[in-house]
Parts: sequence; structure tokens; C-alpha cells
Amino acid sequence: MGNKLSSSSRERSKRSVHVKKISDEPVLVSRVTLDGSRLSGSRSSHETLCEKHVCHLPCQPPPPPPSPRPQLAYTPLTLACSQSGDDRLARAYLAFLKAFPEYQGTWVLDSLRRTDFARLDRSGETYVDYMGGTQHPESLVRAHSHFLSESVLGNTHSVSNSSTLSSICAHDARDAVLSFFRAPPGYTVIFTANATGALKLVGESYPFKQGSSYVLCADSHNSVHGIREFASRRGAEVHYIPSTPTGGFVLSTAKDILERQRPEHSAPSLFALTGQSNISNTKNPLEILAHASALGYHTVLDAAALAPTSTISLADTPVDAMAISFYKMFGYPTGVGALVVKESFLELLERPWFAGGNVDVVQVPGTLVTRSASLHERFEDGTINYLSLSAVTDGLRFLSVYLPFLPLRLSCLMHFLTSSLMQMRHDTTGTPVVKILSKLPSRRLKYVGEQSDSGSTVSLIFLSPSGDMIPNSFVEHVAVSRNISLRSGCMCNPGGAAALLGIQDQMALLYPGVTLKDFERVVGRELGLVRISLGLATTFHDVWKVIDFASTFANHQIRQKLWDVWTDVPADQAV
Repeated sequence: MGNKLSSSSRERSKRSVHVKKISDEPVLVSRVTLDGSRLSGSRSSHETLCEKHVCHLPCQPPPPPPSPRPQLAYTPLTLACSQSGDDRLARAYLAFLKAFPEYQGTWVLDSLRRTDFARLDRSGETYVDYMGGTQHPESLVRAHSHFLSESVLGNTHSVSNSSTLSSICAHDARDAVLSFFRAPPGYTVIFTANATGALKLVGESYPFKQGSSYVLCADSHNSVHGIREFASRRGAEVHYIPSTPTGGFVLSTAKDILERQRPEHSAPSLFALTGQSNISNTKNPLEILAHASALGYHTVLDAAALAPTSTISLADTPVDAMAISFYKMFGYPTGVGALVVKESFLELLERPWFAGGNVDVVQVPGTLVTRSASLHERFEDGTINYLSLSAVTDGLRFLSVYLPFLPLRLSCLMHFLTSSLMQMRHDTTGTPVVKILSKLPSRRLKYVGEQSDSGSTVSLIFLSPSGDMIPNSFVEHVAVSRNISLRSGCMCNPGGAAALLGIQDQMALLYPGVTLKDFERVVGRELGLVRISLGLATTFHDVWKVIDFASTFANHQIRQKLWDVWTDVPADQAV
């Protein structure tokens, strides 16, 4: 009745259909390998190469290696800066390398920037909104485009050759997701539109009832807060773990709340943890998931902000369900996310409806419904995004190559960025130009493979010489004029934003029907902050441009001219 591809027919079709997968071709990885075996053979040490180029600034580029060896993929930024005439940037990079010599161990990401993200430099756009979405690698798009142009794919709800190929792509993508997150047996993958869709699946299907509890962190995305609607309608109580002034939570406080609200009388209760805040830069301790599980809670992890730059092992952290968005991890494709979930947890969930794709038999007229025998199909409503799933497989392979280098690189850049911003002063009063509200990185990484204790996000407000907050809309206007892509607002995280801005008391006074404008009138200023987030393709050059952009607010004359353009106010009216 459901016209599904059975396991036996899938195997027969798989044998009869020749599948040439583009992901089998070495098109997704930079021309250099992790051990440097495909580099030009003149030097084997990256540090020696960098030292050679740095010591001779300014200098002419070294001659290309003799054919047929490939040209050296790594070109130190200092050399490129000297050639472009930007000696100020070159000197800054030299000083940065002296302060952060470990950064040179991540040079493979500089090569990746030139091969897969060259459009950023061609366009002149400085992209620092990786928490909103990672930039797509060009090789991934090319590989997927080639695969689509050479393949005939069809709806997976059939047994035709085209449908079989789509089913194979979906099966490969599920396996790739489970492998990437080191999931032990007993997990499956449900494809959704994004992490929000994955969390909604849990919320609408979880068997809340009278006596149940839903415990969550105040510093969470709205997709996590939204589950409280399903909980409340079924009679469950909602309990928040309060945020600290810099986001996250105090571990002992969280444990106390979980213990006080622990499930009783067999009432199912759910604990949702935000792995990493998208606004406060806080990484929450994943070990609290095991503590909650031991108390009888089911657990769900929002890993949308955590997964792009951190290693997650479901073998070490056996959460019941985890939500992810692939575009946040490797930029392409958009519109595809996943719920990585224990099959035993799925058995407890109760879908509020059914649709094409997740049933086997439907009685019409009547009330009888037989759900699909496959657990993941019961939760994938309608047709999955089968054209994009091969890109998910290749994207995970792509990210797995570069992920080990990311924490070290981002640690160097974050320490440099935050220290530079905090030292910035107004030229007229000597007062700070910015106030960083998010958590600062506390531990400086030294080696490839280490994991950071915080993210790579800076949430801040810009200050006038008198110490008042400069409107975020003005800051964003200046950023756009400087070709800098950042973000302002509350980032769909009202609890985290309220904690950083110190407006929890005003938040408690909100009334039904209140609008953002109403809230801003109460607070007396624009709500929100400015967010700068680094990621996969970020280089020192990007961070330097952000610092240079911020410095324009320190100069009275430049700031006034920019303000005049934005507001068209008299020239003598200062910010």
C-alpha cells in the first residue's frame, strides 16, 4: 500500500543499477593532504617555509617548483600582503604569528580558503556570520552538480531504477551521519528540513502528561523553547535552568533543578540541553546529559551550534536524540537537517498525525492506520530531499578532513580578536569602544586535535565616548558599507540575550501581545547586540578587517561622518 522499496528489492535493484558516485573521486579535498605528501618537495616543514618568507619581507615570490610537481598550495599571508602593498596588514600578521606560532599548524585551512572559498577574496566580502550559516565549499557544489547532471534520481517511494538510486543515496547519507558522530548500534537518522524541524519532531511526539516535566536552559534557541508549548498543552510543567550573566549555566544549579523535578510515578520527562549557545559563546558540559538520564529523564541535545567546529561522539555521550543542521556544518545543502536518535526512544514517541511516506496501510473511510515498519520512515513526512542527500555524504567527508584543525585555528583568532577589541579606546575620551558581553575564551589551545571550552562567537555592543550604547542598526549599516557580513539582534535566543544585556527583570514584566517595539520602549534602547562569529573559512585577514572596522568607531571624525550619512543630521551633532 505504501509502495515502499523492500529490503530484498533494494538489494536486487542495487545490483542491477550501476552507480558512479562523484564522491569517490578526489574532488572535495584540497590538493594537499594532511601529511603534506603532495606539497612541493623543496621543504617538508611548514614552519621553515613561513620563516623563510617572513624574514625576507618585502620580497618577490619564490619561483614556482619545477614541473610536473604541483605548485606550493600554501602562501603565507605576509607575502601576499607585501605584494598588495598593505604593509600594515603584513606587519600585523607577523606580530600575530609571533604571538600565536601554533596558528601555523593550521595552514591547510589557508590552502582551503584559496581553493574552495576564493570568492570571498574576489568579492571583497568579509564573512563573519558562521553561526548563522557556514559558507559552502565550491568543490562540494561542483561535485554535487556533476553527480546530478550525470544521474537520474526519482522519488524514493518506488522501486524504479531512479528511485533505487535515490534510496541508495539516502542510505549512504544515513550511514555517513552515524559514522561522523560515532554513533553506536541502536541509533538511526531522520532527515528533516533543519535542526528546528528535528526538535519539533521530538516536541510534538513526546508523551508529555500530567506529572511530566520539561527542563531546559534559559540560554537556548527558540526551537528549544518552542517545545514548552507541546509540554504545557499536555499538562506538563516547564522548568528553566537560569543563565549566568555571560550565558550558559552553573552546573551545580542545573543538577539541583533536575533532581528537584526528577520524574515520578512513571511520568515521562524531558531534558533539553543546548550544546553551545549561538549568542553567549558558552559550551555547556555534555556530562550533565548522563546525570539527567540517571535521574530518569529522556535527553535531547541541540547541537546545531556545536557540531560545526567540535567533535561529538555519541558513543561517549549517548543522548536519546540530537538535532543538527548541515548548512551550519559545511554550508551546503541548505534545507536539510537531521535528528540523530536512538531507536528505543523513537518507539516511545507518538506522532500526532500521518502523511505520505510514513504509513503502510490506511483505512479509508475508517480509522485504522498501520505505520511503516521502518522507524525513520514513520517520522519523515512526505518525500525527503533526495536530490540533496548525496551532498550530505560528501559534505561530511569534506568536514572530517578539516575539523581537527578548526579548534586550534579559531582559538588563536578568538584570543587575538577579543584582546584587540577590548584594548580599543575612543580618541577623545579614552573610554572603551566596545563591551564584549559573551563568554571570553579561557583556555588557549596549543595543538591540532584539542577541543576548546568555548565557541568562536563574540557578542558585543558598541559604545559612544560617553559610554552609551551605539544603536546596533547603525553598526550594521557601517558594516554593510565596509562589506562585512555580521549579524545584530537577539539571534533567536531571548534568554541568552536577556542575560547578556542584563534585562531579565524587564523580561519578567512582559504581557500578552507585547511587541518588540513595546519592549524596546521599556528598556529605552534598541534590543539585541552585535554578533561576530568565525568558522571554517576564517583567516587572519578576516579578523584584521573586523578590527579595522571596529576602529572606525574610535575615531571621532570618521564616526561623525558615518553617522551623518546614516541619519542625515547636522554636521555638528556628535554621536
